[in-house]
Amino acid sequence: MRYRGSVVVHSFHLARPGLVTAVAALVRPPTSATVAGLHHAECMMPMRLGASVISPGRWQVRSLAMFAAWESESAIDEFLRRTRLGRALAGGWHVRLQFLRRWGHVSAFDGLPAVAGETDPEAPVVAVTVARLRLPEVPRFIRWGKPVERLVRDHPGTTLALAAFRPLRTIATFTVWHTAREMTEMVHGRSAIAAPDRHAVAMVERRRRDFHVEFTTLRFTCIGEYGAWEGRSSIVPSSARELPAPHGSPGAGS
Repeated sequence: MRYRGSVVVHSFHLARPGLVTAVAALVRPPTSATVAGLHHAECMMPMRLGASVISPGRWQVRSLAMFAAWESESAIDEFLRRTRLGRALAGGWHVRLQFLRRWGHVSAFDGLPAVAGETDPEAPVVAVTVARLRLPEVPRFIRWGKPVERLVRDHPGTTLALAAFRPLRTIATFTVWHTAREMTEMVHGRSAIAAPDRHAVAMVERRRRDFHVEFTTLRFTCIGEYGAWEGRSSIVPSSARELPAPHGSPGAGS
């Protein structure tokens, strides 16, 4: 699909609405036909980065993540007030995002330009990836992806890092970075941490034989943060002068 007109705002939501509501959203996510002002929404189950795929702690089955594109902030407000799913998500945490850059392509987000705004390398930034997996490539994806998960989870530049999944093929990541520079250094394997090239190595393997049918990375600046997740609020740094939240705090890397 293509966005109707210009997209003003994206949002990313985390909440614990309970198993029934979470599963219902996975099976039948909101659409532009059912929610006024919505362009597209991806409803997914949050996952803990770095945890074993067979570990119960990885799969947050009573929680829900939603990434969405909207015509306006007022459309988000109406959704959170007037719909059952919106009211469930309103009890959690969400950010409202202004789009900056896109790499790759996922058809659900057609219409986004490659570049929509300048990125201040010393300002906080939010990154979202969305991918549709090639099912025969899932074992390779897990093998090469797990080191990257641990790299991002433990990176001192992130204040929140998580993955999310919708059966059978959709996987996403959501990361909040203290600065865009730290995110870029991680991507290119230049971080001053142990084994900094884990992401770069995985990208070489992906280029050799792609894990995905579609894949995109989207960069945003945060224009609003609401609520709390795992006991934390103010997850997005308000300026580059703030220190990132320690990874040992509740919710970090969840």
